[in-house]
Amino acid sequence: RPGLALCAGCGGRIQDPFLLRVSPDLEWHVACLKCAECGQPLDETCTCFLRDGKAYCKRDYSRLFGIKCAQCRAAFSSSDLVMRARDHVYHLECFRCTACGRQLLPGDQFCLRERDLLCRADHGPPPDGAAARGPRSP
Repeated sequence: RPGLALCAGCGGRIQDPFLLRVSPDLEWHVACLKCAECGQPLDETCTCFLRDGKAYCKRDYSRLFGIKCAQCRAAFSSSDLVMRARDHVYHLECFRCTACGRQLLPGDQFCLRERDLLCRADHGPPPDGAAARGPRSP
């Protein structure tokens, strides 16, 4: 289909002998397919990610749009092990009690108060009868 396609990058007609198809409906001049953030050429040798019609390299896509650790705010790599508490996700080494700094391990009891993780020792069990009177004030 060279000569019929429009480049998603520059909008010009693709008349080159080669084009890059990123998704079923987006085609690019080979020279136009670059990361929208860093300008790295994106070709058949690297992974390309699309968001809102823009192409990104893996590093920038992850940095801009990937899930980030609730503690350190860094993105996760595909090999990272994570801990989850409600809708928060943490690196294993970041999953620590906010009060004492103790690393919380799988199976440990903890409390999540707003953005603070608290181990059982720092949160403590509720006082006797607290459930009947309602929640403790922070």
